Amino acid sequence: MGTALRTPPAPRPELYRFSRLDFVTASLYVAVAAFFAVAGGLLVPLMLQLSPNPAVASYTVNLLFYGTIGILALAAVRRVAARDLRVLATRPWFTMLMVPLAVVAMMILTAVFVSLTGQPQTSANQAGLQALMQQVPAWLMVPLLVVVGPFVEEYIFRHLLIGKLSRRVNVWVCCGLSIVLFAALHIVGQEDLSLPVLMPYLAMGAVLVFVYVWTGMNVMFAYFVHASKNLLAVIFIYAIPPELMEQVQQMQG
Repeated sequence: MGTALRTPPAPRPELYRFSRLDFVTASLYVAVAAFFAVAGGLLVPLMLQLSPNPAVASYTVNLLFYGTIGILALAAVRRVAARDLRVLATRPWFTMLMVPLAVVAMMILTAVFVSLTGQPQTSANQAGLQALMQQVPAWLMVPLLVVVGPFVEEYIFRHLLIGKLSRRVNVWVCCGLSIVLFAALHIVGQEDLSLPVLMPYLAMGAVLVFVYVWTGMNVMFAYFVHASKNLLAVIFIYAIPPELMEQVQQMQG
């Protein structure tokens, strides 16, 4: 597919050594995510104290979680992110063209994966987001789903699990681990685990891993692809009336 951005991250090996801040950020992310999956119900009374509206309370907790992790992640990856942005700035045409193409490829791959596994199914994660978005305005959801969330996930699943871990473990093992753990994060705690539910996240993770490695481990390019895909999903959900969305979900069920 060409060599437009295949500038390797070296010679800056110090940028790809695990730092103390990496361990703190990743540990906090895993601990809180695991708590939400295993014992998230314990937070319900506290959430309702934040707001009597469960949707607003859920949004607030998620924003606090991702906001805190996002600040730590930005501090940890700031030098790599600044370098990657400078690389992208030298080839703006590449970014403007390849980001939407990558999103289209992600959608096509998702459709193929899902068609191979049978009837499409909505994951509990997706259903929860759709329910939340029906009660929270778009201008509040965009910072969470488009700005902060994708940045945190690209830092964890691409920059740490591939960019840094591949200095110690085979890069293809790291890529597989990134795809599987990324998909697992989005369905963890779900009772009905099935391939149709898992496949969309495997497809999304595979494309994000591909563009990250193909661009010479450019975490900002992967972030732009991830954020663009989420923005498209947000626009799609807010543009469709809730009644029609319910009909679509019933047809899928």
